[in-house]
Amino acid sequence: MNKSTFFTGQPIFAQLLRFIPRDMIRRISAEHNADRYCKRFNTYEHLVTMLYAVFNHCNSLREVTTGMLAAEQRVNHLGVRYHPRRSTISDANQRRQADVFGSIYYKLYQRYSGFLSDSRKKSIASRLYIFDSTTISLFQEILRTSGQNPVGKRKGGIKVHTLIRSDLDIPCMICYSAAAANDSSFLKEVHLPKGSILVFDRGYADYIKLNSFSASGVTWITRRRSRSAYDVLEELDNPHKEKGVIADKRIRLGHRGCNRVLGRMVQFKSPDSGEIYEFLTNNMKMSAMTIAELYRKRWQIELLFKRIKQNYPLKYFLGDSENAIKLQIWSALIADLILKILKKGIAAKWSFANLAAMIRLHLMTYIDIRGFLRSPEKALQSKFSNIRSPNSKQLLLIT
Repeated sequence: MNKSTFFTGQPIFAQLLRFIPRDMIRRISAEHNADRYCKRFNTYEHLVTMLYAVFNHCNSLREVTTGMLAAEQRVNHLGVRYHPRRSTISDANQRRQADVFGSIYYKLYQRYSGFLSDSRKKSIASRLYIFDSTTISLFQEILRTSGQNPVGKRKGGIKVHTLIRSDLDIPCMICYSAAAANDSSFLKEVHLPKGSILVFDRGYADYIKLNSFSASGVTWITRRRSRSAYDVLEELDNPHKEKGVIADKRIRLGHRGCNRVLGRMVQFKSPDSGEIYEFLTNNMKMSAMTIAELYRKRWQIELLFKRIKQNYPLKYFLGDSENAIKLQIWSALIADLILKILKKGIAAKWSFANLAAMIRLHLMTYIDIRGFLRSPEKALQSKFSNIRSPNSKQLLLIT
């Protein structure tokens, strides 16, 4: 085999790692003292190993170590000085704080958010934020889960509270809690600039924070809980009755003597299912149809949760501690951000699932990633055409 042809350039994994500046990793590691007392397997090598596990869908430490050992000659291109052992990865997942990987994600978000958004279009999507949570089940009871005690051994769960900006489709804020934690307590962690629009589900009922949003010029849109009390102050004009808007009212939320919120309620009947929705907001200027349409966009964050759970290994974790679980989730979010950058930068149209699958299959292939994604078959045929000599004699089974 002609090695000069086969091993030209760098593997696809090394090209993906170019999106992560090493000097940024060193600065973050120094800020957190993440490499203190580490003779080997520093923060960068730990990140590369975890990204390898995420991209390759590794469900155990043995899969990670054997996979990297099989590609040991190519590990030098990744900046990893030696082949990590299972105990080394396990100790690092236990000892190195997950906040280090969280800081890496936020720095990458700040670095590439301008590239991922279309700055030429000042649309409402650049001001629209969506907040929700998703629960990831755990094999052991590491974090207390919600619901009644099931038959047999009780499993744990971690809840990931996520804020995204609609035009970026990647998280801009992440908070973790046990699955049994109340969602409403995490709304206070959201801080947005004036003029922003925040959409969230009815599980986040924090009236103090809602009043704070109104005072700071942030529009919020949610749904009314069935148990939420309110007083009708005024019936507003309803020019969209034929489009499904049943009523538009100015109300005051809350029980008397408690924290109360001045707002607006739009009752909307879905033309498809016939179900009646009650939307709450503090914006008195938007039309009722606009409010209903903005809340419908909340489904975008559900698609984000589905994308992350389907394309990254978050069913089995490479550690049984809370820190190891959070660290692996941060690694999946970093991998997702890298693939979003790659998808935005190529001319060819790929679905995210197909792109993630192609990267997984060819993670260690030596080929230019942009040319490969433009035309995979053509790029691979051109890459390996010089490996076989046209004048070489083939071995025959029958002579």
